Amino acid sequence: VAALAVAAAAFSVHAADGRYPVTYVQKVEITHPSHRSAWENKDFLDCDDVVLTEEDVFYALRHMRRISWKSYDPENTDTTGCEGKTLVTFKNGKILAMGIEPTGRISTGEFDAKMKPTASPPSFYECDPCRQRKMALLKDALHRADERRLKRLEAEGRIPPGEAEVRLKRSKAERDKP
Repeated sequence: VAALAVAAAAFSVHAADGRYPVTYVQKVEITHPSHRSAWENKDFLDCDDVVLTEEDVFYALRHMRRISWKSYDPENTDTTGCEGKTLVTFKNGKILAMGIEPTGRISTGEFDAKMKPTASPPSFYECDPCRQRKMALLKDALHRADERRLKRLEAEGRIPPGEAEVRLKRSKAERDKP
C-alpha cells in the first residue's frame, strides 16, 4: 500500500491539468509558431530556430503542471525569450490561449467561444518532460548559438585564438551524450 501511495504521488507531480483533457480538444490553431520577447538571448538560442508544432501543444497538455507566478516569473527563472503561441479549442467551446517556451514554461488564459475572457485567472505551468523533449530536438540550434557566442568572444580577445573551436567541440560532445 505504501509503495502504491509513493507511486501515485510521483505520478501526480507530472500529471497534466485535468481541466484541459487532450481527448476533448476540438482544434489547435498555432497563431505564432515562433515569437521572440524582450528576454531573447541569442547566445543561448535564436528564436528563429524554435518553432511550435501541434505535436508540442498536445505533449504540453498531457504533461504540464501548474505553478505559481513567483515560480514562473522570468526574472527568477531561466527563459530563452522564445515562445510559440496557440489557441486550443475544446469541444465544450472553451478556448485556451497558450504561450509555450522550449524550456517547458507555459502561460495560459481561458476564453469562451466568443473570445471573451472567462473568470479563470491566467495560469502558469511548467513541463519538464516538454523541456527535455524540445531541447533534445534543438541540439543543432543550441550548437549554432554556442558557435556564435564563442566566435564572438574569440574575436573580442576574451578567449585565446583557437579556443572557440576547442570549447565548441567539447560542448557538442557533452550535448550529444545519451
